[in-house]
Amino acid sequence: MTERTPYRTMDHLHKALHPNFRSISLAIREANGINAKIAVFVTNIVGTMWCAYFFTLIALIGLPAALKPGGEGIIAWIAQTFLQLVLLSVIMVGQTVQSLAADARAENTFKDTEAILDRLDIHTEGGLKAILDRLDEVERRISSRVP
Repeated sequence: MTERTPYRTMDHLHKALHPNFRSISLAIREANGINAKIAVFVTNIVGTMWCAYFFTLIALIGLPAALKPGGEGIIAWIAQTFLQLVLLSVIMVGQTVQSLAADARAENTFKDTEAILDRLDIHTEGGLKAILDRLDEVERRISSRVP
C-alpha cells in the first residue's frame, strides 16, 4: 500500500471558509449556459462562511425591530430570519467541506487500488512477478537435480 495520511474535514475547512475567485471563475467557465453560470456563481458565493457572517449581520440588524412592541417577536425572528439566513450558508459550507474530504478519500482509495493492481500484475517488476520468477528458479534447480 502507499503511504497516506488520514483525510479529515478539518483539513479542507480553509477551502470553504475563503472563496477562491480563481476556482470560482474556473467553475463558471465549465458551466454550460447563462443560467448554469449564474447558479454556479451564486452557489460559490453563498456557500462560504463569509456570506454566513454577512447574513448574521443582516439578521442582527433586524433584531431590534422584531423586539419592539408590535414586532414579530424573538421566536419568530429566530425561526424566520436568523435560522433561514444563516443556516443556509452554514449548511452549504458543511456540504462543501464534506465533499472535498470525500474527494480526497476517493483519490487515496484509487491510488491504493492502482498500487495493488500493479503488484498483482505478472509483467511488472516486483510484487507477484518477483515471486513467480523465484518459483521458476526453484523449479529449474529441482529439475536439474533429478536424474
